[in-house]
Amino acid sequence: MNKSKFRRLSLAALTAATLAVAGCATPFRADVARFQTQLPAPQGQSFTVEAGNPALAGGIEFGQYANLVAGELTRFGYRPAAPGERPDMVVRLGYDIDKGRERVRSTGFGDPWYGGYYGRGFYGPPVIVRGRGGRRFVYGYRDPFLWGGFGPGFGYNDIESYTVYTSGLDLQISRASDGYRLFEGRAEAQSRDNNLQTIVPNLVEAMFTGFPGNSGEKVRITVAPPEKG
Repeated sequence: MNKSKFRRLSLAALTAATLAVAGCATPFRADVARFQTQLPAPQGQSFTVEAGNPALAGGIEFGQYANLVAGELTRFGYRPAAPGERPDMVVRLGYDIDKGRERVRSTGFGDPWYGGYYGRGFYGPPVIVRGRGGRRFVYGYRDPFLWGGFGPGFGYNDIESYTVYTSGLDLQISRASDGYRLFEGRAEAQSRDNNLQTIVPNLVEAMFTGFPGNSGEKVRITVAPPEKG
């Protein structure tokens, strides 16, 4: 292949990569670890959702996130306890986000999946499943645009500084009668914004993807952006 033809092909590949990046929203990725002992199979058992941090109890914002958790549990076959009813299970919900850390990366173009699924990737090849409301969940997905750039390839090795925030969501389910712990889950994510109103719903969605999961297993889940209608 002569040099001029190679340059034309390289330019075409670079243009296609640029358009692909510009046209795609960044997926939300979370590491989810779940543990369970004797979480009962859903048969209409009642539950109530409480704040893991007492300071959040009664807050409007917490109430919105608690409703998301309640909706997911209801979808799996449990039910919110009626007013005045003693619940079968108590669900404690907590969430947090740090102050962020500065990172520096090269923004050179190359193969965006370099070192991805089968090399230095996470948790093996990608598996795509479709969830409620048309959302897509990708197991084993590696997002090079947040996690280390494109790798070697074309030049354009500009340096970019940005802030990465680490967020987390804790979910605990206990038997109401004696406080016996039935389920523990922790979802963690890193993102380039600290908007809890966006992050917490995504963490809830990741927590309940494949719920209750295999006890002691840690999985990486990507919540893809909603598809455009």
